[in-house]
Amino acid sequence: MSDIVLYEARGRIGLITLNRPEARNAVNGDVAAALEAAIDRLEDDPAIWCGILTANTEGQERPVFCAGADLKAINSGQAASLNTRRGGFAGFVYRDRNKPVIVAVDGLATAGGCEIVLSADLVVATTRSAFGLAEVKRNLVAGAGGLFRLPRAIGRGPALEVILTGEPLPAQRAYDLGLVNRLVEPGQAIEAATKLAEQICAAAPLAVWASRKVVLASAYEDDETLKKMTNDAFAQILASEDTKEGLTAFIEKRAPNWKAK
Repeated sequence: MSDIVLYEARGRIGLITLNRPEARNAVNGDVAAALEAAIDRLEDDPAIWCGILTANTEGQERPVFCAGADLKAINSGQAASLNTRRGGFAGFVYRDRNKPVIVAVDGLATAGGCEIVLSADLVVATTRSAFGLAEVKRNLVAGAGGLFRLPRAIGRGPALEVILTGEPLPAQRAYDLGLVNRLVEPGQAIEAATKLAEQICAAAPLAVWASRKVVLASAYEDDETLKKMTNDAFAQILASEDTKEGLTAFIEKRAPNWKAK
């Protein structure tokens, strides 16, 4: 694994860190390939049930989680390398995956950096964070899902203001609008995200992953399709070993021992 994106297993949690602070963690071809590889590792390891995506902001006077696409790479004709076949931009924004990923933001997430945030499942942010789609200021269009994911997250009116002005949304406002799940003091994002991940990992993983799929599909599928998805997920989960364990643990008044089987 390239050190431009770090991966660390912490119990049931896979911690992924964008590690290009000297370039404000901007996404070039190396970052995209390495982040996709990190997600592969997260998905393929049966011992890992949840992920956290964060960024190294050491040495930055004004912390930046991710400044989006590396404009130098685009200007030099390397734009295609910022996307992968399975993941799209940064190897992440359109990646099909089973396991939830919490993004831990301590600083500015702008342009493609904000679109990475919007592609995660849950958001933990510090009070000094902000979220923006600044593309209109450069005569560009947010092309990695931000134009439809931000309105879903915070509503059309607030999203249009962010998109059409290019001005970032402060963390407190993002929290009030529902984009941010947990708002914490600077320097505490990873700790808070870890606590949230541990809560998720305490639940039955198969049920968590199946429920996540239906919730995500609710943004674009009709009710009949979602009903079928829910019924199929329920039937599959009901036949698993973990359902027997969960019911037995409840009857015996003890904590369940999940196996993701």
